[in-house]
Amino acid sequence: MPTGLESLDIAILIAYCGVLVGLGLYYQRRCRTAQQFMVADRTIPAWAAGLAVMSAYTSSISYIATPGQAYEFNWHPFVFSLCIVPVAWVVSRYAIPYYRKQQLVSVYEFLENRLGGWGRTYAALSFLLLMIGRMAMILYLVGLLISTFVPWNVGAIIIVIGAITIIYTLLGGMEAVIWTDVMQSLVMIAGIVFCAVSLSIAIFSGPEPLIESALQADKFSLGSLKPSLASRTVWVMILYGITENLRNLLADQNYVQKYSSVPTERQAKRSVWIAMLIYIPLTAIFLYIGTALFAFYSGGAHELSADITKGDEVFPYFIATQLPAGLKGLILAAIVAAAMSTVDSALNCSATVLLLDFYRRHVNPEVSERASLLFLRGVTVLWGMIGTGFALLVIRAGRSALDIWWQISGIFGGGILGLFLLGLLCIRLTLRQGLVAIGASIATIIWATFARDLPTRFAWLQCPLDPIITGALGTTALLLVALILGLPGRRHA
Repeated sequence: MPTGLESLDIAILIAYCGVLVGLGLYYQRRCRTAQQFMVADRTIPAWAAGLAVMSAYTSSISYIATPGQAYEFNWHPFVFSLCIVPVAWVVSRYAIPYYRKQQLVSVYEFLENRLGGWGRTYAALSFLLLMIGRMAMILYLVGLLISTFVPWNVGAIIIVIGAITIIYTLLGGMEAVIWTDVMQSLVMIAGIVFCAVSLSIAIFSGPEPLIESALQADKFSLGSLKPSLASRTVWVMILYGITENLRNLLADQNYVQKYSSVPTERQAKRSVWIAMLIYIPLTAIFLYIGTALFAFYSGGAHELSADITKGDEVFPYFIATQLPAGLKGLILAAIVAAAMSTVDSALNCSATVLLLDFYRRHVNPEVSERASLLFLRGVTVLWGMIGTGFALLVIRAGRSALDIWWQISGIFGGGILGLFLLGLLCIRLTLRQGLVAIGASIATIIWATFARDLPTRFAWLQCPLDPIITGALGTTALLLVALILGLPGRRHA
């Protein structure tokens, strides 16, 4: 793999990181209270919150792993993005009005109001574990990319990127997170559009366009329509897309906290639609790049290095070998932006959950404003270090990064959505009933995750379903058990 960047590329990357730290220092002057750190005193305009929500959706997972999926397989991830439309309508119609009326900062307070304290604690803990997995995958992917260009190992790059993100996040709080996300979104969109245009010129020119190879390989397919949940069919992606997008917009602090930072309910709804209506075409562009890369390297005129063993590595290789000096730096800045915009949100929201759902609720309900702010900044550093540490462990993984992330999100996020759906249905459980329902969800997730490739004598125990719907299975199990336990009591209430 080629290494080395021109001086101009290095200058662009250094300047970009410097701007981020500078923004953190600037907004530090306006981050004097815990409320300002968590929701920026609800002063963010809808368009900025929308771009911030979109940038949290569109991380380096999208920038590297989504083209990798299209390169290796087809456009099946696009089904996931299309499922956002009905989900955004449901959330805007039912969830946002309630959240705004209650002036929630931690979305998991909703579960305490509807189900009891046990639901809030379980969901908040699951969210914190999910954020560690999200940060780890994103930092790993951006480290993988940068290592293509500089003579550093992936681990050192992960540590540097993680440290810079921690610094500006702990200084400026949510206001710094959102406004840096706005800048990062614009850089990211410009970078991905440029790559799509440059690849299009290459694969559509000449008497025999290279795109023909992608068409012949059915790379634009959304997946099989056969009625099966055992492989990556359209039905699997719809099930995954509905459940995962519902969990994101309905039950994920990472997104809810952003659209809770705007002044009014109407602006909160508008921010969600702004985010989703940008995210869908962006996903199509990411997938198109992966398909175009397949065509580019299938025509014989361009060859991949023998070091390329995974689809995740193809796009970085293209940037390293095909783009001129200066443009490399801009594209790298765009991908670093995609990574940081998700990691900074994960850090800020994890700190918020640790303060509101654990420290204030269980340790010190009367904690002062100054102590709350110090706590928020301290746990931002702690959670950032933990996420960076797990990113170093992911380096040894030999599978597609997107597949790993889908499984992580299923394992840690599977039960959260089920609890929120119970809350919306007003099915209230006792502590014992809640623990039984959660236990059923965890058992189902464990079975769907680990009951794979079993010896012949245990084949009857094997899970035959696609691993990415593990979260949907956990959600279903929790709902079924909870409804069986809770409906009788509700009828007699």
